[in-house]
Amino acid sequence: MIEKIRILELVNNALEGSDKFLVNLKITPDNRIFVDIDGDNGVTIDDCIAVSRAVESQLDREEEDFELNVGSAGLDQPLKLTRQYVKNIGRDLEVVMFDGERFDGTLSAADNEGITLTIAGTKKQAPREERLAYQDIKSARVAVKF
Repeated sequence: MIEKIRILELVNNALEGSDKFLVNLKITPDNRIFVDIDGDNGVTIDDCIAVSRAVESQLDREEEDFELNVGSAGLDQPLKLTRQYVKNIGRDLEVVMFDGERFDGTLSAADNEGITLTIAGTKKQAPREERLAYQDIKSARVAVKF
């Protein structure tokens, strides 16, 4: 089986010096490698191709067969890294806490400890800010509105 640490090193080397970063790496027992990347200014198909080629060029298929899939961390996936939260400041988020509480609001700040959401007001309640610690967040997704 291909070692995860080896792939991690290859991906990080491929991303070095760019505004792109690794979000998720998964390797299945049958050597299917899934790499999700993101970038401070988004990710293009060319970015994914470049990472795929950089990683693949360092592996030998004759030594060990594998399947490599490099993609961007999509809007449907939950945010995982502080850097992703920072990138999405100003966007609407749907946040579910471990205690089951839900928040829908605009991400107004993100730092190493947590995020601040601005919750829209209603006729009976003024807008408010909620400070949420990462350790208490079960999932947070960018709210896609049409």
